[in-house]
Amino acid sequence: MEEIYVNAEDMKYVDTKHSIIQTGPKTSERRFHGAVLVFLGLLSVFLLAGLIGLGVYYSVVINNLTERLQDSNNKLCSVSEERDLLLTNLTGTIDMDELQSLSVQNRICPAGWRMFGCSCYFLSNESGSWSRGRQDCREKGADLVVIDSTKEQTFFSTFTEVETMIWIGLTDRDKEGTWKWIDGTPLTLRYWETNEPNNGGGDPQWGEEDCAHIRTGKKTEDNWNDLSCDTSLRWICEKNAGV
Repeated sequence: MEEIYVNAEDMKYVDTKHSIIQTGPKTSERRFHGAVLVFLGLLSVFLLAGLIGLGVYYSVVINNLTERLQDSNNKLCSVSEERDLLLTNLTGTIDMDELQSLSVQNRICPAGWRMFGCSCYFLSNESGSWSRGRQDCREKGADLVVIDSTKEQTFFSTFTEVETMIWIGLTDRDKEGTWKWIDGTPLTLRYWETNEPNNGGGDPQWGEEDCAHIRTGKKTEDNWNDLSCDTSLRWICEKNAGV
């Protein structure tokens, strides 16, 4: 029998080639699996980005719709009030309580809020500074109350059965002595207590009195007072009634 001699270099070549042949498919599989994982990872990123984008888009749309609905409610309420006034001028015999009832029918307020006219009002259970009260009202989708009619003033004067001091949305923080409501409208109707507002009468112990409150349980005509905005009082929030 003929003997075959294979040197070490040839054996190394054969072993290496054999190894390449054996491991080649496994390497391809690993590359394929890696590519699949990369693809799935990128797909997940794109899907997540898409979901975030949709969330932001729908949030903007909902906010816009809410604002438009609120504007529509405001306009509807304003039209109702103008209609009532027109009917009163035309007939002179319209029962105003009945008209008010017609204006607010189908309108609702959240639990714990009281309705008057086309608005809802909330008296806080806690006490705090004027700024704290306004922040709380804003968190409730409202703001500190703006009193723009004698009827509303009378309503708030009897808001609670006991005498108490309550923040309203009136301040002269921007310019001393120039009182404005939080919606920017200047003060026209005035129901200040005698010799008020006096900014603390110049006494340093009272500080700057730049915020107004109403004192329930007193005469309707003169129950406003200016006070330091840091004083701890309850507050009244106001927002339009829903439909």
